[in-house]
Amino acid sequence: QVQLVESGGGLVTVGGSLRLSCAASGRAFTGITMAWFRQSPGQEREFVAGISWFPGRHAYADSLMGRLTISRNTDKNTAFLQMSSLKLEDTAVYYCAATELVAVHQSADRYDYWGQGTQVTVSS
Repeated sequence: QVQLVESGGGLVTVGGSLRLSCAASGRAFTGITMAWFRQSPGQEREFVAGISWFPGRHAYADSLMGRLTISRNTDKNTAFLQMSSLKLEDTAVYYCAATELVAVHQSADRYDYWGQGTQVTVSS
């Protein structure tokens, strides 16, 4: 079992930045692929970014590439999502997810563990 706890969400103005964190516990972090998804009201949950436990493997949603950086600190069992140049349409609940698969999958059903989510609101 893996427990995930997100933090770092909040209110930010257009063009601003936020750094989300996802703390994992319950098993060895080194064997877990982490990802971020987001969901807006009335929308499906969509992939944002992911980072594999295998070194060097990460992926970003095409529409968000260039504004995001995903990273992980194995010593602290934590994954991070740095977001910049935020837009109104980035407003959503951001979820951290985990899987024991090596590859970074963009489908939510490939992830077995989920956090409760953290709200990100971008205002004009």
